[in-house]
Amino acid sequence: MIEILPESSGNFLAVNATEKLTADDYENVFIPKLEELIQNYERIRVLIFFHDNFTGWELEAMWEDTSFGIKHKNDFEKIAIVGAPPWIEWASKLGAHFMPGQVKSYASENFLDAISWANE
Repeated sequence: MIEILPESSGNFLAVNATEKLTADDYENVFIPKLEELIQNYERIRVLIFFHDNFTGWELEAMWEDTSFGIKHKNDFEKIAIVGAPPWIEWASKLGAHFMPGQVKSYASENFLDAISWANE
């Protein structure tokens, strides 16, 4: 499940990822909000907090995530990854080489630091 967090404002979107992410999460929550922000601000900042009950993506959700990221790779100014399992941190570092924006990982307990960095 993807939940938009109240820390979101302006061109900054903070979300909480819990349990298994579904295509519905992407099609009805995450992608519409990202597209709205990109349309309004051109370049956006995103924070994804991975709750400790996060278990991964459904295949279709993973495809939505990947295809959106490729299509909009130039629209992300900063992406903060918070509390992610090691394999997601590794994948995000790899993906950072294919986009001009900055990507940074944080431990769960550094959530506020991640928000500060994303809003600098």
